[in-house]
Order: sequence, then C-alpha cells, then structure tokens
Amino acid sequence: MFGWEFPPHISGGLGTASYGLTKGLSSIEEIEVTFVVPKAYGDEDQSAIRLIGAGDISIIRKQIDIEGFRKKMDFLEVKSGIVPYVDPEDYWRLTEKEVSGEYRFVQVDDEGKIQFSGKYGTDLLTEIANYAVVSSVIAEETEFDLIHAHDWLAYPAGIAAKEASGKPLVIHVHATDFDRSGGKVNPDVYAIEKRGMDVADRIITVSNLTRNTVIEKYHIDPAKVITVYNAVEPVVEKESSWFRKGMDEKIVTFLGRITMQKGPEYFISAAHRVLQKMNNVRFVMAGSGDLMNKMISHAAALKIMDKFHFTGFLKGNDVFQMLHLSDVYIMPSVSEPFGISPLEAMQSNVPVIISRQSGVAEILTHAVKVDYWDINAMADAIYGILKYPALSKVFIKFGKQEVDDLKWENSALKVREVYRSAIGVN
Repeated sequence: MFGWEFPPHISGGLGTASYGLTKGLSSIEEIEVTFVVPKAYGDEDQSAIRLIGAGDISIIRKQIDIEGFRKKMDFLEVKSGIVPYVDPEDYWRLTEKEVSGEYRFVQVDDEGKIQFSGKYGTDLLTEIANYAVVSSVIAEETEFDLIHAHDWLAYPAGIAAKEASGKPLVIHVHATDFDRSGGKVNPDVYAIEKRGMDVADRIITVSNLTRNTVIEKYHIDPAKVITVYNAVEPVVEKESSWFRKGMDEKIVTFLGRITMQKGPEYFISAAHRVLQKMNNVRFVMAGSGDLMNKMISHAAALKIMDKFHFTGFLKGNDVFQMLHLSDVYIMPSVSEPFGISPLEAMQSNVPVIISRQSGVAEILTHAVKVDYWDINAMADAIYGILKYPALSKVFIKFGKQEVDDLKWENSALKVREVYRSAIGVN
C-alpha cells in the first residue's frame, strides 16, 4: 500500500482515512499490509501494519563519470520501465517510451538513499517521481499479492510497482483535481490521475459523487470503479482533560483546510447573517490554507472579528478539544469527495450542517444539508440549532447512533471484495 502521509504526520483527511482503513483491514486475518510513505518519522502507530519509509531504502549505488562534470557523483542505477527525470514536465512523456538496454540515473546520498521531505512543497513532482523509482525497487524485493495506492501522489508509485512485479493495482481516489481546483484543473495533475486510473485494475472511490467524476471526467469504464465509503475511528477521550468554556456563549466551528474547495467564505458570510439576529455566539475557523489571510480580511470587512477566531491548523486531540467546545459544526464545502470531519463532530455529540455537494451527505440522515452557496439556509440552520435546544438534542442523539455504526471494519470488508475481484478470486 502506497500513501503520502500517515498519522501523526498528516495535513488532512487523506492520512486519517489511510490509517482507519489499515486498522480495519488488520481485523481480516487473511490480509497483511505493508504501508509505504516517502518519509517515515518512527513514531507512527505500526500495530496494524508494517511501515516503510521510501527514504530509508538503501539501494545499490554505482560510481559513474558523467560527461561535462569534473567530479564523480553518486547515482542510483535503475533498470526498469520507469524513467527518473530532472524536468518534472517531461516525466509522463518519458515514461511512455520503451527503454531497452539503457540505464537512467537518479541522485542518491552516501548510503544509496533518495532523500524525501514527505511534504507538499515546490519539489512535489520531483518527489512523486523519485517515490515511484524507489517503489519499483521495493516491488522487486518484496513478496506480495496486490498493490493499493492512495490518491494521485502515490499513483506513479503504484504504477511503477505494477510494472516491476506484474501484480494487480488498485487505486483509491480520495479526491480529484476537479475537487481541489474548483474546475480549473492542473493539466500535470490531471495527467497523473488519468494515467493511474487507466492502468489500475480496480478503482475505489470514497463516494458516488467521486465515482461519477471519475467516470465522466476521466472517461473510465464504470465496471472497474467501486464506491467504498469512509468511516470514523472510535474515540475514547477523558473528559477531565478537556478544556471548559470560559463564557456562556455558543460556538460554531468550521474545521478544515482554508481553501476554495472547503467554502470558507460562505461560512463567514453565514456567520455575519447569524450575528445580525443573535449576539451570544462565537465563530471559529480551525485550519490553515492559502485563503487564510483573505478570510481574515473578509471577516474584518464585515466587522465581526470580535466574534470570530482563527486557530490555525489543529490535529490529534486538539481537534476533539475544539469539537467538545462546539455547539454546531459546519462543513460548507464546494466540492467534498467525502468528508470525515462531520463524522468526528457527530461522534463528539455536536450537531452538524453539511453541504449537499459532499460525499458524506450520501450516507448521513441526521445532519442538516444545505447547498454551499445558500447563505440564508446555512444561517437559518445555525440559528435554529442554537436557538432551539430540543432540535439540537435530536441531532446529537440520533447523529451519535448513526455515526457509531460507520466502522472501518465494515469498509475494510468491502475493500477486501475489491481486492478479490482485482486478483481474480471469487
């Protein structure tokens, strides 16, 4: 299984979902998972998996002289169909060419390892391709039956492993660039996603919303695209360790990346409407992202900063601390393939409001659903839950029951059926 992040080192729902699924799969006796990430830190929970950091793989080195260079440099020798590259834009063009009887080289350190940051920085495309190079080496040296690659960052690694081993490939679509970009798709990312989908033997999508995008936007055969919904990890927290509210005001929380995809401006506009009707309420935007400064300016322009708070990125127990303080959780996403955070809120006895443009809306009954652009409906929902305690109690009671039935073990059983289909086992 190839992914880009694994708890506790995560930046969003991808790492959370990968962790939950691997724990669910660990309950199935016939399945053993080796999880590969570009960079392993050593503090990851390996109770359900074996974790490998691609940057920790020591690979045979070869000293070579390169024409035009005055000194010898250490390079990794790769003899496979995967062509490491210097210019990221050339990667897919090069991989389509048949490489026969030739060697291509990638720089490594003194121990024969490629260095990975494991981040989402300016060298992301280079790291993705280097990750694919190491994955082909891992695939040649490891015994396994099937490859599972999570999201576009890991698709090239999955493809490389398949080419090196001949084993079937399952890719897991947690989001597409149509979701992340609001329709202004990056052609390089689209090419990576499209190639992964074309090469994959089976494709898992996290919702029917995403499944339709894969079929319609990437022109993929519907027969190999299967929806398996995400779930949520059971949380056992000690209430005695939680913070207490220091005031008698209600708290409405947005928790997620502050990006166009998540609809933060609609949350702020709805907050402005609510504050025109009631004063004993505060709004919290928990997260970070490229629109944070713009959202601070937006809230300031509406003159609601005295009732608005930006916490920055939260993870781990801090997420549940924030939810424990909240009276309403809202996810106004413009395009959300699934959305695990509403499940975490319901788990924490918080009523939730979600956009109809989210995959999780397909499976939740006891949540208020509004269109992301409908500021009035969003404000009405917030006001109603805060104003009428009986309404809030109904959503809390039945929402908690509903989300407690969404277990990763059940999702894992469905993933096992996808594996069986990919391998050709009934």
